[in-house]
Amino acid sequence: MTDDGFRSGFACFVGRPNAGKSTLTNALVGQKVVITSDKPQTTRTVVRGIVTRPDAQLVLVDTPGLHRPRTLLGERLNDLVRTTWAEVDVVGVCFPADQKVGPGDAFLVKELAQVRRTTKLAIVTKTDLAAPDRIAEHLIDVAELGRAHGIEWAEVVPVSAVAGDQVDLLADLLVQQMPEGPQLYPDDELSDAPEEHLAAELVREAALEGVRDELPHSIAVVVDEMRMREDRPEDKPLLDIHASLYVERDSQKGIVIGHRGQRLQDVGRRARTQIESLLGVPVYLDLRVKVAKEWQRDPRQLRKLGF
Repeated sequence: MTDDGFRSGFACFVGRPNAGKSTLTNALVGQKVVITSDKPQTTRTVVRGIVTRPDAQLVLVDTPGLHRPRTLLGERLNDLVRTTWAEVDVVGVCFPADQKVGPGDAFLVKELAQVRRTTKLAIVTKTDLAAPDRIAEHLIDVAELGRAHGIEWAEVVPVSAVAGDQVDLLADLLVQQMPEGPQLYPDDELSDAPEEHLAAELVREAALEGVRDELPHSIAVVVDEMRMREDRPEDKPLLDIHASLYVERDSQKGIVIGHRGQRLQDVGRRARTQIESLLGVPVYLDLRVKVAKEWQRDPRQLRKLGF
């Protein structure tokens, strides 16, 4: 049962690639539920992060960055973004403070203006990377960009997810825009994504670190098997995870594996640490690298890989 006045609903953060959407989602949830990377187009699937408070529950939907697509995968990601915009209660548009408002932002706002009913907030992200006068200019530019496309922002708020500045204020502002309604998820639930999906995403995040610029779009991860190891004492559980990393070409397979397998070992070690932290259990992680030629352009391969 919930008290009168309890609010619940869905919000999503959008923005050009690498605008800080995933970092902001994790900061609001208080734990990592979506992967982050300095590579654009890291986020591919909608993951719900859940923020539960005494007065409200926010369900945060993480979406890919809207972009001009070059592949069938890119087209599907854009369709996913537009569908999400129409279904949530609030869309928060992220404008990184360390970059000027540009054509990519204008493209995004123009597209968003076509979604009539959804409440829209402007969020100036990464304020820890910009001087106060630059942030002030940015806030004015963002307000003007909205007006130019017929959008009246419900709020324009600067935040730093990394420094924690104004993250609580943003949560309050999001809650204010939510309809009154019952709690949607249990108190202790942080995401409704399956654990296999979260594990696959953490492996992909680790694999993206330090690779060449052309590789991020070409890596997909599928968890083939995930189960507790049998015949272990109760006080020494072990979770076995077997996962496959798919790339598009043999040359990319060599990059991911690295000299004498060193790079893949590093990926496994980083991913295992993150998965153990998220799931709270020791993990044995087995990774294999496989080639699925031109999978981003092949509808059959996309289905197999979960897109």
